[in-house]
Amino acid sequence: MSDGGIVLEPAVRQLELLRTGAVSVVELTEAHIVQIERLNPALNVFADFDAERVRERARKHDAWRGTRARRPLFGLPVTVKSSIATRGLKCEIGSLLHKGDVPREDAVVVARLRAAGALILGTTNCPEFLMAYETDNLLHGRTSNPWDLDRSPGGSSGGESAAIAAGMSAAGLGSDSGGSVRVPAHFTGICSLKPTPGRIPGRGHLPPCVGPFQILGAIGPMARTMADVALLFRMLSGHDAADPASAPVELREPSLEELRSNRIGFFEDDGLVPVTAETRAAVQAAAAALLEAGFTVEPFRPRTLELLRKLWWKFFVQCGAMFYAPEIRGRESKLSPIFNEFLGIAASAPALTAAELLNAWAELDLLRARTLEEMRKVPVLLCPVASVPAFRHGKRSWDLDGRRVEYLDAWRYTQWFNALACPAAVVPVGRSPEGLPIGVQIVAQPFEDETALGIAAVVDRAFGFRAPPMALGWKQKPPSRLSNRLR
Repeated sequence: MSDGGIVLEPAVRQLELLRTGAVSVVELTEAHIVQIERLNPALNVFADFDAERVRERARKHDAWRGTRARRPLFGLPVTVKSSIATRGLKCEIGSLLHKGDVPREDAVVVARLRAAGALILGTTNCPEFLMAYETDNLLHGRTSNPWDLDRSPGGSSGGESAAIAAGMSAAGLGSDSGGSVRVPAHFTGICSLKPTPGRIPGRGHLPPCVGPFQILGAIGPMARTMADVALLFRMLSGHDAADPASAPVELREPSLEELRSNRIGFFEDDGLVPVTAETRAAVQAAAAALLEAGFTVEPFRPRTLELLRKLWWKFFVQCGAMFYAPEIRGRESKLSPIFNEFLGIAASAPALTAAELLNAWAELDLLRARTLEEMRKVPVLLCPVASVPAFRHGKRSWDLDGRRVEYLDAWRYTQWFNALACPAAVVPVGRSPEGLPIGVQIVAQPFEDETALGIAAVVDRAFGFRAPPMALGWKQKPPSRLSNRLR
């Protein structure tokens, strides 16, 4: 076992211990509660967590042993971003306007988690209305990064990423319309997948992924290893007949030889916005690992990236502000500074006319087709997640190579693939001079999620998760039976 005990083991290992009876659900849950009570006061990752309620559910799980224990995620302690409806737990989207909101029904993905036997620890913090790359709000406050409390774990799935990186959760669910499972994974040194929209049903996300957000947005799994991410993807994917974005695509298990048949194109930057030297090195190291594993890897960068980014801006920033306008009108005094910052960014551009929106939607279809045609010979991309690693709370610009990189520009490396509706996985590879994690991004064509997962797993095996120092060690010894069984 790792120095941090069972809570920092991969989810697949925790499930193995549960299946063999090496630990009970109560023991595994208690180990996570100990870690939460030790670290959450500093990190502030939860929107809703009640230790006694969780203990009661763990006791019920152990009482259900037998047929239910054969369920694939039986007893695994997981968390859910507080923008994904979770029955009985607060899902307030980080806003005072939704204070105390507790859904009566689960989102489809949460229902599937429960059906697979997972034990939900609680819901995790996010920026107000999800429109920021930093997790902070007036309702629950600021979430910190377990690698450095002065830095952000990212957004909008920042609470989720911090919980998983710190061993407070074995795995969980985030959502992503502009990098929101990928940037937090990069910031905290974990793995994640933004799936093709519809591969994992989005019904029950708050707010709904409708209009342009049906293309941009997806609920995605987050965990410490790609094997864990792939397990969640298998458990959660599948057609939802009531979700118009859900596609009836069968799961695949491509062999290593099949994966190697995909030519991989890599690039360290987009030629417009620089990245840190360590980010470049991380992409090069991942490319070298794939070459060594028998893949064909070559320099390649699609020519349409900046055009895609401009369309993403129209849909995410401008349409996003338009969607929220009716809800916030007359209640502006209750909005958080971080959401007001987003509204200010949106207001800096002229309001979209109906004709501009219609033309942008048509242009996106044409541009997606053009890009995917360009990628036919190089169907997988390897590139950065962001220009910089985890930033200090409130920081909004960076100087790289003598050039100023502004806030939303730093995350452009994820935004392209929301506009393309491509699956994109993130794996930790490098380190900054301060020791902060640096991830890389593996992107496949739409509906080729298993390809992205399989190739990302090869990279993950070459590098792998490292726990932040604060996550290591126990505040108190684990129960003696658990301690003995872990040896």
